[in-house]
Amino acid sequence: MRAFSIFSTPSGLSCDERQKRRHMLARMGLGWLAMMQVMMFAFPGYLRSESMAPDNLATLDQAIYLMNWVSLVITVPAMLYCAWPIWGGALRSLARGRINMDVPVALGIVAAFIPSVYTTWTGRGEVYFDSVTMFLAFLLTARYLELCARQSIGGGGAHHIIEQFRLAFSGRADRVAFWFVVVQLALAFVVGGVWAFYAPQHALGVMVALLVMSCPCAMAMAVPTAVAAAHCTVSASPAMSEQDVGLLTKATERVARQNLYGSVAWHLLMTPLAAAGLVAPWVAALTMLISSLAVAGNSWRLFRRNALQAPQTAWRGAVAQG
Repeated sequence: MRAFSIFSTPSGLSCDERQKRRHMLARMGLGWLAMMQVMMFAFPGYLRSESMAPDNLATLDQAIYLMNWVSLVITVPAMLYCAWPIWGGALRSLARGRINMDVPVALGIVAAFIPSVYTTWTGRGEVYFDSVTMFLAFLLTARYLELCARQSIGGGGAHHIIEQFRLAFSGRADRVAFWFVVVQLALAFVVGGVWAFYAPQHALGVMVALLVMSCPCAMAMAVPTAVAAAHCTVSASPAMSEQDVGLLTKATERVARQNLYGSVAWHLLMTPLAAAGLVAPWVAALTMLISSLAVAGNSWRLFRRNALQAPQTAWRGAVAQG
């Protein structure tokens, strides 16, 4: 591995940090495994259509009912083990009277999970366990990358400056994500009530689509991925000057802003379509995936441009180009 690889475990890492790394890797791996399995079991639901022959539709509904229970059994361990740091972080934040990113993330997970459990129990409607596990897998991947980057940095003023930026900007991102989730949840229930009055058969699908879109997956990844890219850039070019570090920090802030507000804009663009009943819940989950991939790609662009192409001069170009 190259010296700046974030996946090589530092030799001087403490036992506690090694244990934290193992647990995070296990949670991320289980999250991805759960996501792949749940999406496989959700596939019959994607094929369902009222235009099918009655016998075929009845057989498919029986298969979907069974697959929903299997998906629930797989999702529950992911909720309890993989999302444990999220629940703990949200509870600690609320106990201190503060709101961090874990609070809206927890709200988003619960908002998509509870209706799915009810649907599984009643056997009517659609479930969104695939959206829950997808959200967990992507979020845990971003946090694992950030953890690896932080553990690989060691000492140094440049890394310390980047960490100061992370602490400062994360608070802003937490507030934006919190109010976004609050507004999305309120909108989901209000719009669902309107649809229940005028077209009850479509009310649940519209409401769940809005609930799925309330999960701040891309927003939760906005700062961690940008900070991880900045740490990797410093590790790849340890001889950076103080001026270059300052410009890199500005470029990191610009990318984090792009990630945060770009994901908000994408959700706001899709929300009216979902409220009008034009976005199916699985499409809402797909939009969440697209926004998450866009955030990860934008952060990777920061590292590639600065560390891989022109390590001594790219910070000036990154700030100038945006």
